[in-house]
Amino acid sequence: MGAIEEIYADVEADVSEEKFREAVEQKVEQMGGLADEETAAMLIAHELSEGEVNSVADIEPGMEEVKFLAKVMSVGELRTFERDGEDEDGRVINVDVADETDSVRLAFWDEQAVSIDEGQLTVGEVLRIKGRPKDGYNGLEVSVDKAEPDDEATIDVDPAGGSTIDSLTLGQGDVTLRGLVLDTDSIRTFDRDDGSEGRVANLTLGDETGRVRVTLWDDRADRAEELSAGTAVEVVDGYVREREGSLELHVGDGGAVDEIDESVAFEPDADDITAVQIGETVDIAGVVRSADPKRTFDRDDGGEGQVRNIRVQDGTGDIRIALWGEKADKEIGPGDEVLAADVEIQDGWKDDKEASANWASTVVVLEDTVDVTSSAGGDEENAGLGQFADGEAGKDTPASGTEAEADSGSVADASADGGSVTGQQVEFTGTVVQTGNPIILDDGTETRTVETDERVQLGQEVTVRGHSTDEDRIDADDVF
Repeated sequence: MGAIEEIYADVEADVSEEKFREAVEQKVEQMGGLADEETAAMLIAHELSEGEVNSVADIEPGMEEVKFLAKVMSVGELRTFERDGEDEDGRVINVDVADETDSVRLAFWDEQAVSIDEGQLTVGEVLRIKGRPKDGYNGLEVSVDKAEPDDEATIDVDPAGGSTIDSLTLGQGDVTLRGLVLDTDSIRTFDRDDGSEGRVANLTLGDETGRVRVTLWDDRADRAEELSAGTAVEVVDGYVREREGSLELHVGDGGAVDEIDESVAFEPDADDITAVQIGETVDIAGVVRSADPKRTFDRDDGGEGQVRNIRVQDGTGDIRIALWGEKADKEIGPGDEVLAADVEIQDGWKDDKEASANWASTVVVLEDTVDVTSSAGGDEENAGLGQFADGEAGKDTPASGTEAEADSGSVADASADGGSVTGQQVEFTGTVVQTGNPIILDDGTETRTVETDERVQLGQEVTVRGHSTDEDRIDADDVF
């Protein structure tokens, strides 16, 4: 084995020996005879190994330079901009690329951007890329110094736009998807590193195969406030990203969310309420048995929060769901059929399980025509939710109203179940609306401040026993 072969064998970068030898020959020519082939091979090997990352997921904004392989998922439009102090406009084009681990946006500048706009790059092509990572408008971005095709490399991701939610894959670009709007959020603003203000909003779409969270950036964020639940839409030129282990569909300046005059089916597949376990994140669907009034409370950061509890029943049982933030404003009442997706199951009052619907959850009132099935029940048992509207969920399940709530421990009746006691020794049950020491409990009719070192969670229902130091304050002996 010759010297070049030995050096190539030690190279960890994914490059063919043929291309390695070509690079060595070019290096010898560049150095004008100052280096022989062995020295040039060592220099090339060093260049290849420096900055090389194993996958797109390993790229971080703080890196000085990275080299990696990725497949072209979509190619954006050429944009021009004015450069400070220069007469000639700058040009940039964005290209979304991905591998099996993640996706990233590339920025090609000036002559490179023009070449790509003229068709020098095709979707599905694998590139060997060298560039500088940074935080871009829509997340991680790599400013490209050099990119060239690698016909020998294989990357197993599909750049074709998914027509259904379950066909979406990480890294897809140019996605066209039709779905039914299930839920929308308000617009949020944030400060970018360059000092400008960004805008972002979310909505949730569903189709016959599932549902997906859609993130709308900047001008597209307005669509979240313009659309309402139940509207059929088509997402154009979306791209798929990952957040906290789940796929999301993103829509930037080049994309759109358009209303369509077509019917889109949505068939949620919910978990049986009796089967859910503490610590799980699940989907729950059923009929609302009761709905408490919305309550507001002061957060530790000085802001004001709000929460509302509803009790939902399916063919297997019932569970209390806490609606936090904007979800507490939803118009939901007894008899409504609802889907509460991505809710977290927590340990509630009297060891009862509770569901928490936070910012990442989706809560939607379903139309009468939507068929909601649980994961375990048979076709006859779960033909729909309408059969439970009168509370007949089973022989052992209370119907509704005060009888049902008497054994459910809802916030509204907590004081009746164990409210304040006259005299110095007291017992009080309520929902935690402020953590720390003291904690603050609210039972729907009154609020108590409790001195205790016990650790509790926001939204948890607890009972305290202790001595009342004044009308509103309890020095707790027991918290359970």
